[in-house]
Amino acid sequence: MMTFNPATYRFKMIEQQIRPWRVTDTQVLETLSLVKRELFVEENQLILAFSDIFLPIGQSHEVMLEPKIEARVLQAIKPHSKEVVLEIGTGSGYMAALLAYFAKQVTSVEMRPELAQFAIQNLNTCRIPNVKVEVGDGSAGWKTAEQARFDVICVSGGLKEVPDSLKQQLNINGRLLAFVGQAPMMTAVLITRLSHADYQTKSLFETLVPMLQCIDTPTSGFEF
Repeated sequence: MMTFNPATYRFKMIEQQIRPWRVTDTQVLETLSLVKRELFVEENQLILAFSDIFLPIGQSHEVMLEPKIEARVLQAIKPHSKEVVLEIGTGSGYMAALLAYFAKQVTSVEMRPELAQFAIQNLNTCRIPNVKVEVGDGSAGWKTAEQARFDVICVSGGLKEVPDSLKQQLNINGRLLAFVGQAPMMTAVLITRLSHADYQTKSLFETLVPMLQCIDTPTSGFEF
């Protein structure tokens, strides 16, 4: 019987899936080696943690995105050490963990309480202290007493369009990444706030991801 060696699978994931998808930032690649993806899945999914697939999270209708997509997202919006980050759609907590490796603080919002608890357990297991997971619908933004504006916003699911209320939570020079559109094709877009009223939008790549779970999102599954 072949022994499961996470380090070997992780190396192959990076070299065979992620590097060929134009992920060249050495800090991002190093972080993907350090933040152990297999610690953010259920025990029966350990080998699948490194596969080029959408990986279901528990019994919910949410998934972990493909590793190559997560890597491209991190490369596009990589925070600086003094920046604060908002993630919409915590899922397993893995993307929040990647962002937290660079950021000062990450607030991650998850609509499903059971997934929020799963993410908290995973983050605690990995001893990642600078992520705060909150429960709620963050699809139109998220304002707390501590932080109403963010340097980086990451939307870990599809949106038909990016609401103005979410863009307005960016600081000047802040970046927002979202997957915009509907099946059969979406576009990963990077929005930069240039001034109080001006934004720059750049299309990064085409893909297809499950829609962000929010109050008005049907929960019939994530099949396309």
